[in-house]
Amino acid sequence: MKTAILLVLAYLLGSIPSGIWIGKLFFKKDIREFGSGNSGTTNTFRVLGKAAGLIVFAMDLLKGTLATCLPIIFHLDINPLWFGLVAVIGHTLPIFAGFKGGKAVATSAGMLLGFAPLFFCYSVVFFLIILYITSMVSAASITSAIFVTLSSIFLPYIWPTILPTQNWLLTLVCFLLTCYITYRHKENILRIKNGTENRVPFGLNKKEK
Repeated sequence: MKTAILLVLAYLLGSIPSGIWIGKLFFKKDIREFGSGNSGTTNTFRVLGKAAGLIVFAMDLLKGTLATCLPIIFHLDINPLWFGLVAVIGHTLPIFAGFKGGKAVATSAGMLLGFAPLFFCYSVVFFLIILYITSMVSAASITSAIFVTLSSIFLPYIWPTILPTQNWLLTLVCFLLTCYITYRHKENILRIKNGTENRVPFGLNKKEK
């Protein structure tokens, strides 16, 4: 019973539509009506600005982290990744926002932070490198998801300090999330191919102000 209750709590945590709530509460805007129409971090930055974007990013990240830590906090002998994955499902299919949510990137990163902090830091470094090279959040997100999945397989053998043991559930979850993240970015991929993808004011190909 405790496990079921905590899984529901993990889903509800993931379902918190940070971008929508911040937009409506402080800016009187529904960010789904502006920009890309997405309720996630990137569109929040674009529509509401840096401060709001950072707050929403932190909220989306930490709700994945907190959900992943639930079995540890309540002393359950269950792999925390299940709770993190449920939170990601909540983020993408939020009950508080008509089951239309974000693209899973920030909350997936939060899950990784809760499960393996050093692996999370390692992954963030790669993400920032790709973001600097491309100046595109979408490209960095997709590439990083693939990189994390592959790293979950090989890293325990080549750099065990970062990821000490092989965990096939981690690899499976990363693979599933990579597929989902790539699918949710299908329109971004088309824009990348056409050279019309949105760029951020950071990196080698940054957007000019």
